[in-house]
Amino acid sequence: MAESSDRESSFHSRDGMDCPAAESCMQKFRLYETRSMFYMIGRDKSRTYWRVLKIDRLDPSELNVREDSTTYTERECSDLLRRIHEGNKSTGGLKFVTTCYGIVGFIKFLGPYYMLLITKRREIGAICGHTVYAISKSEMIPLPNSTVRSAIANSRDENRYKKLLCTVDLTKDFFFSYSYHVMRSLQKNLCDNETGQVLYETMFVWNEFLTRGIRNHLQNTLWTVALVYGFFKQATLSVAGRDLTLTLIARRSRHYAGTRYLKRGVNDEGRVANDVETEQIVFEDASEGFPTKISSVVQNRGSIPLFWSQETSRLNLKPDIICMSLHSVFFRDNVVCAVNSLLALAVSKKDQNYEATRLHFENLVKRYGNPIIILNLIKTEEKKPRESILRAEFANAIDYINKDLPEENRLKFLHWDLHKHSRSKATSALSFLGKVAAYALTLTGFFYCQISPAVTQELCIEWPSAEDVGSNCLGSADDGEKESDDIYLERRYSEGNNLVNGNHLTKPPKFQRGVLRTNCIDCLDRTNAAQFAYGLAALGRQLHALGVIEDPKVDLDSPMADQLMGCYERMGDTLAHQYGGSAAHNKIFSAIRGQWKAATQSQEFFRTLQRYYNNAYMDAMKQDAIDVFLGNFEPEPGKPALWELDSEQNSMRNGERNDEDDDGRSLFKRCLSDGNILRDTCSPMSATEKQDQLSRLDPQDQSQDAKVLSDSSPDISTSESEIAFSRYTPTMPKRQLFGDVQRESNHIYYSEYGDASNYSNFVDLDWLSSSGNSCDEEAYDRSSVLTSSSVAGLSMENVMNGIGATPSTSEYGPSMKGVPCLPCELIMKMSI
Repeated sequence: MAESSDRESSFHSRDGMDCPAAESCMQKFRLYETRSMFYMIGRDKSRTYWRVLKIDRLDPSELNVREDSTTYTERECSDLLRRIHEGNKSTGGLKFVTTCYGIVGFIKFLGPYYMLLITKRREIGAICGHTVYAISKSEMIPLPNSTVRSAIANSRDENRYKKLLCTVDLTKDFFFSYSYHVMRSLQKNLCDNETGQVLYETMFVWNEFLTRGIRNHLQNTLWTVALVYGFFKQATLSVAGRDLTLTLIARRSRHYAGTRYLKRGVNDEGRVANDVETEQIVFEDASEGFPTKISSVVQNRGSIPLFWSQETSRLNLKPDIICMSLHSVFFRDNVVCAVNSLLALAVSKKDQNYEATRLHFENLVKRYGNPIIILNLIKTEEKKPRESILRAEFANAIDYINKDLPEENRLKFLHWDLHKHSRSKATSALSFLGKVAAYALTLTGFFYCQISPAVTQELCIEWPSAEDVGSNCLGSADDGEKESDDIYLERRYSEGNNLVNGNHLTKPPKFQRGVLRTNCIDCLDRTNAAQFAYGLAALGRQLHALGVIEDPKVDLDSPMADQLMGCYERMGDTLAHQYGGSAAHNKIFSAIRGQWKAATQSQEFFRTLQRYYNNAYMDAMKQDAIDVFLGNFEPEPGKPALWELDSEQNSMRNGERNDEDDDGRSLFKRCLSDGNILRDTCSPMSATEKQDQLSRLDPQDQSQDAKVLSDSSPDISTSESEIAFSRYTPTMPKRQLFGDVQRESNHIYYSEYGDASNYSNFVDLDWLSSSGNSCDEEAYDRSSVLTSSSVAGLSMENVMNGIGATPSTSEYGPSMKGVPCLPCELIMKMSI
């Protein structure tokens, strides 16, 4: 039955094809079977139209799906099913199989194809009237009927693959929506009307591989749902007698996805492990006819974008960290640590220019625009050098990349040891991070707009894409004569019909451009505390933009802050379970709440053991299941099974680096010893520069070498003196060691009152430390004064917050006037 032109006019497309409107997308399905065919009947929520999908059951090895182009009424659909039953009576007729709520995808192991269906769902929230669901129950159904299935369908390996896939629990932490693109941020949904296939190819849709076959056959996404993996929670905030909805979303990337010790660092494509986008949305339900005020802010976490890894160890809670980054490493007997928990630092010649690191930050710019702000929280003081050496390599990478970028696009960074600063007083650490967040928000901004009820249904405004208007690639410079993004977008907004909705005057929109990227070693515990501090700072600005509060700040001791902390704590636990195998270590949150220290320590110890057990005994199978689900490994008859591959083959099929030289010899050499890894340099330097640098080191420090070579017991420090005993502390004044840290427009800020290795190129640490609780207000005052500064060479954005570029290695050397690499200096000194 052909569709009438009137009926076609009532549809618009998610894919540029015939598809119901957003509020009428198919949301409920019934599956029927005959001996030769599956028939899936889909309908919209209001029961106004029905569609039919046919899935062949006679071909045991191929996926054959066909969509009936006809749109049926309920009665017409019933008549069709009755005719199908009559025509198949000789082979058993038409039988009902199950009710479902969308297709997760199709998968093939060694035998037939299987169809994955959502058979039960539950509502977990709504964004502007668009419901978001989680999965309560799913089912996997083989496509071929029993008469055409091959013997391999019941083979031992086939059953093992099925069990492996079923360990990916779709009922935990997966969510979806029929009418809201939950895989994208609110700003992207409102400013960019991309639909259909393009959305499934984004980094946050975990069933992209599973749906690829049906999407390619049908060229639409009517029958499938796009699953996002991560965290979704909504809560009601009561502020000044008004109820607002807080939504916290975490989207985990499907690229380079996996478990804690099996996925670390970056891959060749610039994708990092544990890459999670966090979005905080606040809106107030408007009265009928009034525009909805809504705001969102996005931040990011991800593994340190270097080539590094940790081998799972059943004998040690803290396995060796192996870092493969820039230049060659030489080893010396009785110096390289080969056992237990010391840092094993190896450097590969395969990434001499930090290309993978550069690709990662270029991808961030493409996703969020400039600036990219890096908050690195890993340790500077350790009894045994572990994180600190990786930290120095990260600093070198940033410095190396920045020297080739125009000043306005340089990576902005803050290296700050959260573990050290939170030991004395957690409140002070969070307060400092809140001040950093205030600075970051003045650079990136956040998203805010008012949308009419009509637009709320579609969640798409005809604005230009925010990232298209101002998202230059990492190395490009803006044309100074071009109209600024803010002015251009606000002008477009004002010129349209959105300025006045009825008689309700709306404020111009705000847009977020750029992102704060936070990391520690695992990007779980410390990172989550820092993300809460950022979320709290952003919440004050969001509520201020919504007209709820006058002062754009929420105090840390307020009930609203405690409610937000609970949301971030739950998010942190969820993300930690996914990646690390246990709930997060929430020592900072516990300290803020004043919980009994002994109870907290007991809980943290239990979580450490739980994480250790899962990492050592369960993660290998969990990683295999993830790789099968995502299509990183596709079984083939006659080829080794996934569990038969050795670690090297597993590494290669996951797209990881095979760190061997041209002769096939491993670049990682270890010997039984009790010391540090030696390396010749922290960044590119000539032999003369290296000798000059070494000659400037204090000879007295050589006596400290034996102290740094510590034992290989777990890194549990009990006192500040113990740490001071083992770490490298320069005896010369800091200014002398690092030289003149300010030259022309290049600024590196060190803390006068803390460790010299806490430093930044965009925020004055001493000013932050000395400022009181009025930091948010002072940031605005300070920026307004600095914008009129006549400092030569600084862009307006950089002058606002005393921002400067990282001094390049070629100009200053890696540790004398640029990025300080104290552990590396000690290592070089030991190697003489």
